[in-house]
Amino acid sequence: MARTTATKLVLVALVAALLLVASDAAISGGQVTSALGPCLSYARGNGASPSAACCSGVRRLAGQVQTAADKKAACLCIKSAAGGVKEGKAAEIPSKCRVSVPYKISSTVNCNKI
Repeated sequence: MARTTATKLVLVALVAALLLVASDAAISGGQVTSALGPCLSYARGNGASPSAACCSGVRRLAGQVQTAADKKAACLCIKSAAGGVKEGKAAEIPSKCRVSVPYKISSTVNCNKI
């Protein structure tokens, strides 16, 4: 129960941060959250590889992120979420899903340099 509440709070914070920082972006925090939600289990250390739903979401998100503002917005959202997961596992998701992203999945990535 506490884990579910914590996950909901993280997702709300992600959406709020994304809306405040990236108002020029065409992609929304909800889209990022929806696409990457299935990846949370793997990013927390469960399983040997990301689920098919996770990889599908990563591919969908990669296709939606077109502009520099979109990339920054997605980065900020992902960066915020990365604080509650195992950094190494989260960083592996794009390569395990065979999707290229223009930044490292990490809580320390500088989204302003994207």
